[in-house]
Amino acid sequence: MVPLDDVRKLLAATGARVRDSVPLAGLTTLRVGGPATVAECGDTDALVATVRALDAAGIPLLLLAGGSNLLVADAGFGGVVVRVATGGVELGEDRVVAEAGANWDAVVAATVAAGSGGLECLSGIPGSAGATPVQNVGAYGVEVARVLRRVRLLDRASGEIHWAAPEELDFGYRTSMLKHSDRALVLAVEFALRTDGTSAPLNYRELAHALDAAEGQSRPAAPVREAVLRLRAGKGMVLDMADHDTWSAGSFFTNPVVPAARVDEVRAAVSAYMGDVTIPTYPAAGGVKFSAGWLIERAGFGKGFPGPDAPARLSTKHTLALTNRGAATASDLLDLARTVRDGVEERFGIRLEPEPVTVGVTL
Repeated sequence: MVPLDDVRKLLAATGARVRDSVPLAGLTTLRVGGPATVAECGDTDALVATVRALDAAGIPLLLLAGGSNLLVADAGFGGVVVRVATGGVELGEDRVVAEAGANWDAVVAATVAAGSGGLECLSGIPGSAGATPVQNVGAYGVEVARVLRRVRLLDRASGEIHWAAPEELDFGYRTSMLKHSDRALVLAVEFALRTDGTSAPLNYRELAHALDAAEGQSRPAAPVREAVLRLRAGKGMVLDMADHDTWSAGSFFTNPVVPAARVDEVRAAVSAYMGDVTIPTYPAAGGVKFSAGWLIERAGFGKGFPGPDAPARLSTKHTLALTNRGAATASDLLDLARTVRDGVEERFGIRLEPEPVTVGVTL
């Protein structure tokens, strides 16, 4: 643990507000995580100055904004947590620029309210705007890589600030060159908007059906946003303090992409375990994408697993979410994640990969 007085002196001129022994459980959507020293940065200048100062001093830091994709150890974090509390949003005719700490759903809501389209399918996703390109956030047939114009980055090695184009970020399914790397810090993001107020093409069957539309059609952005929020809420994927199904990191496992050479092997394993069933799959770069939620449930881990008395359970609405029922620890959630991951691998030969970033713990 870095002495608090040393941190305060180091960051005195940065504009950051330093607090000691802050429970990180209160700053994450899983609501787990022990104490840490937190430096809160309310503007981009303070954020850049704070990160540069800590890097120059060799002090470990953890960047935290919305906290929606983090599983933090019960022991907390021994360095300094830099809270990205920047929130500026600038709307243009065909674009929106949001600072890294801006609430993502509020950004989407602002674009729809202004009569613009393009981001509505990404409504209701918890977390910050700056996190969206890091893991190439996606939902209901739209992902960030398709709508992003550019990202403003701080290169922590050189200290330089620059705008990077999407093609520089090596986007993939729920990943980018920014994920699992501490070289660059997202300061702001810019997205393209549809000026006619219509949505992105409805390429997700469930959403198109909810809107009584054919796949590939567009609809006015506002009703599409409303439909997405309804669908997400039905799966416990819209934050609600009163609903423990939303005390989660969203989808805990990514949908596995199986190389083409192994697809028949996986299908045979599923058939051997379940008999003749229709397995939902989707085309994907490098192979075929299987539904992680479908595999989890068919492997014997149903909604609410392992039962009503467990502190950590699968959501009662969606098997892909691991939830804190109010008193779970990081260890409880990890034990559940391992049970599910290992059970799916044993039955079907597919090893699920976690989506959240783990801090101080490993799956």
